[in-house]
Amino acid sequence: MTISDRIFERLKQINMTQKVFSEETGISQSTISEWKSKRTNPTSEKIMIICNVLGVTPEWLLSGIENTGDRGNKSSWYVIDKKTDMGYMISTYHDMNEGQRERLLGYMEAMMALTREKKKH
Repeated sequence: MTISDRIFERLKQINMTQKVFSEETGISQSTISEWKSKRTNPTSEKIMIICNVLGVTPEWLLSGIENTGDRGNKSSWYVIDKKTDMGYMISTYHDMNEGQRERLLGYMEAMMALTREKKKH
């Protein structure tokens, strides 16, 4: 099954029309129709917005496999929406100089050490 197949499968599951999907994602209806008729896939920069609108993970959209529970390998990377608190933190970290990053990581380690100590008692 292709990425576009999974998109159309999910659209059926959530009863969303291609028109609404187009409006929600900002992807033209002609492009979406092209995915269906020519069995092509969306470009990589559209994956996150598609996932957000469809309520699926990038892993599912790209592979059809959902990593759930304790089975499978844990991913060594994250996909984060820049509009979230975590996205803001990462963007801000990226803009810091090396000294600021080291200081922030030191604060984080100290906070986690305090949390671990509290759990012991």
